[in-house]
Amino acid sequence: MQNKDIQGMISRVASRNIKMKGTDFLLTWEKSLDELEAVFDTARILRRLRQENISCRIWDSGIAVSNFRDNSTRTRFSFASAADLLGLYVQDLDEGKSQLAHGETVRETATMISFLAEAIGIRDDMYLGEGDRYQREVGQALDEAVADGVLPSRPTVINLQSDIDHPTQSMADFLHLAEYFGGLDKLKGKKIAMSWAYSPSYGKPLSVPQGIIALASRFGMEISLAYPEGYNLIPEVEALSAKQAEVSGGSFTITHSMQDAFKDADIVYPKSWAPYQVMQRRVPLLHEGNTAGLKELEKECLANNARFKDWECTEDMMKLTRGGRALYMHCLPADITGVSCKAGEVAASVFERYRNDTYREAGWKPYIIAAMILLGKRDAPARTLQALFERGRSREL
Repeated sequence: MQNKDIQGMISRVASRNIKMKGTDFLLTWEKSLDELEAVFDTARILRRLRQENISCRIWDSGIAVSNFRDNSTRTRFSFASAADLLGLYVQDLDEGKSQLAHGETVRETATMISFLAEAIGIRDDMYLGEGDRYQREVGQALDEAVADGVLPSRPTVINLQSDIDHPTQSMADFLHLAEYFGGLDKLKGKKIAMSWAYSPSYGKPLSVPQGIIALASRFGMEISLAYPEGYNLIPEVEALSAKQAEVSGGSFTITHSMQDAFKDADIVYPKSWAPYQVMQRRVPLLHEGNTAGLKELEKECLANNARFKDWECTEDMMKLTRGGRALYMHCLPADITGVSCKAGEVAASVFERYRNDTYREAGWKPYIIAAMILLGKRDAPARTLQALFERGRSREL
């Protein structure tokens, strides 16, 4: 490891105006640019230490609680990996086997799981208008428990995907972009096509595309958001992204043509999502357990999706990009035509060409989550990172 290189990253963290101790990481747009870049720098440092076989454990005991209210592979294992990297044991909260199933309040559950917890990771993306609210309710309960002297300290809450944002995904995506293009500053002026793509399934959350446009607009990128008419995202997030793009010197446009979005793009992110209006209709049906209503809505939506099967990231679409060599990105798993489905988001040949890039993209997520936890728990994170570096303790005996 180059000492000067790692020392420089630690110095950058020390120079930033960071006010993350005792706070939660729920939405990227609630964090300052200094704080976002501190997360990136910290993730890079932790990864470098791990690559050099140096222990990153800042705790020798304690737990990190995971609460997945929806299915997950990458984010579940990334959270567990991040917690273990820092020295925490992961305990999964299975709501079906907890007292929540018998009416225990969110306040009580949040307090009971937190006596020795340093972090709580929550995925709640199924109900539009409720995932973010639930995460904030947990945070408020923790604040009250600390203020009342019930908890000695407050775990930091990490959004592992809500109905609004997926910050661990978008932050990992952008660290991948920074590495690919040679730095965050190199992203300014780059065109990113965040495009809806066909999928033979429905009900996919809005949080991934919303997270991408909300973060890209902070770094002066030229954003082209593409979707068929009626497939819009949450209007407030679209408006926020347009405003942020103006401030950062970038641009934000909405088009109903995938071809227009891909034209001269430096980065393409074809990803299916359910229309905002559909997600609104879906919520009461899920609450009611209205299986027949959900099946009817699914049938209607799949029929509508089928009208746009040509919204696929094909080789011809990729030829429209800058020099025909745009970087393909995806949060995974992708719907790959002829592989995971008959017709989907991306042609098999395109995905295969960028497969390792998407895996590298995903590989940043454990370090992003670990950085969020560390910054949420330390007054002087640069001193903590410096101590890890100077200690230089091997992970192996």
